[in-house]
Amino acid sequence: MRKRFRFGLYSLLFLTPVLVMTGCQREEQETPATARPAAPPAGTAFQVLSLELGNALGADRRVVAPATAFAPTDTIYASVIGKGALGTTLTARWTYQNAQIVSESTETLKSTDTSFLEFHISKPTGWPAGRYTVEILANGAHAGAREFEVR
Repeated sequence: MRKRFRFGLYSLLFLTPVLVMTGCQREEQETPATARPAAPPAGTAFQVLSLELGNALGADRRVVAPATAFAPTDTIYASVIGKGALGTTLTARWTYQNAQIVSESTETLKSTDTSFLEFHISKPTGWPAGRYTVEILANGAHAGAREFEVR
């Protein structure tokens, strides 16, 4: 009986530090000081400074004359001026009557400076009359929108 007690005591003395060290390592990994910083939420990497619509662009990729009403055969341009992180993916989603997706296109930022981006839609046979919206998404998150009308 004495040998059993010694074996159990030695086992306990040996295993206790191992268990304590293992438990400490887990706690250390979970502390905020050692945790990896969380990535910023999608969409916060880009800020729309200006979003204008028009039927003509200048050489600087900006709308020449902002408008909210267009003819059915116009090419409709969205000029986006913004600032964001390199590699941010911007998407222009054009919708008709707030439900039907007319077109969707993407651009990737190649600079962290202020960027001038251009998106456009056209339809040689003419757009149906009604209300439209262009929504700008940055990495999939809403960054801005403009409504317009085709008459």
